[in-house]
Amino acid sequence: MLIDGSGRAGKGVAYSTTEPAHLLNVRAEGMSALAGERDHFARRFEAEGGDRRGFAQRRLFGRYLSELLEDAVESGRTRVEHASAVGAVRADGHWSIALDNGRTVEADALALAIGNQEPGSLRAFADAGKRYVANPWGDDARAAVEDLAANGGDALLVGTGLTMVDLVLSLDAAGFRGSILALSRRGQAPRAHADYDAAPVEADQVPHGRVRNIWRWLRRRSTEVGWRAAVDSLRPHTHGLWQSLDDGEQQRFLRHARPWWDVHRHRIAPEVAATVARMVGEGRLQIMAGRVVSAAENADGLEVELRRRGAAQAERRTFAYAINCTGPLHNIEHTRDPLLRSLLDEGKAKPDQLAMGLDVDAASRAGERLWALGPLTKGRYWEIIAVPDIREQAAAVADDIARELEG
Repeated sequence: MLIDGSGRAGKGVAYSTTEPAHLLNVRAEGMSALAGERDHFARRFEAEGGDRRGFAQRRLFGRYLSELLEDAVESGRTRVEHASAVGAVRADGHWSIALDNGRTVEADALALAIGNQEPGSLRAFADAGKRYVANPWGDDARAAVEDLAANGGDALLVGTGLTMVDLVLSLDAAGFRGSILALSRRGQAPRAHADYDAAPVEADQVPHGRVRNIWRWLRRRSTEVGWRAAVDSLRPHTHGLWQSLDDGEQQRFLRHARPWWDVHRHRIAPEVAATVARMVGEGRLQIMAGRVVSAAENADGLEVELRRRGAAQAERRTFAYAINCTGPLHNIEHTRDPLLRSLLDEGKAKPDQLAMGLDVDAASRAGERLWALGPLTKGRYWEIIAVPDIREQAAAVADDIARELEG
């Protein structure tokens, strides 16, 4: 049984978009949902006139996932419960999952595939009122985009990663002609995909255990084969590299290296990069390194005090809206998801060593007959947010559940 009350069963947030400008960040040839058929989606994309080396619209990939779910339901082996899980209790060897429609579902095993959670709160916007949008993936963000396109004004996007890119594309597609300021501490934005000659390496060719040594190797390797080839050569080894770091080294990576890793590792389609570059060139988009000091709603909109990186003085600007684009929730202990909250509060699951997600073992088990997938397992695997990684994990978890229930 699949429990999902979001109205996006099978697609999630990322692939529920209807915006044609939202493209996949991975080439079609890498986006199969099936671990045993690596070109499953690529064949589908080619049948509709696409290039397997190209970047499909995310709404197309969403339809692909929906069709796979429909096939599973029609097989009689899968049922979708269109409700949200709000709690889970384990007793007498079974899970009892409470739903928001008042029903309770019994299960022998429970797998958490919740995906990314809404961003955490930003202290500077505590007094920002309705002009501040806390969730960039919700209805409030869509309404803000429509209002900006219809009525103008400037937009502030807090964060300069992939979420920022999505909002910029949505604003541009909606016909917004105002000014966008995208702000983050380092002002780094995702780089573009481009063709390159692969330069694979073996795991023992890469230093393990120290962030500084890995980083030096990566910079040296980048001068030899190009940064895209160097970064992508680490992909088969990222789980091992991450797990070779102790807690202090992992924290050091998150503090100092993560922003640079993210923008080089998680790249955007060339077409998307061209749109971003065009908007920068037209003066419609500015990407700035800095931070928000305070924000307050007034009669003219949202007055924001911000400080550029390295500047001695702060400056004040007025925006029609500010949207939180800092990315998913970084601390699982602050989760507002009622199911996760109940599991954590009852001690049936616990945070990982960095509180990014849940503590899981090598089989992605988070507790007794309890498994977690995807971003919830970042603390153990780090690179576990893209479809190519998650499909392999999902297949392994399914096999482990089958062995457990048959044993």
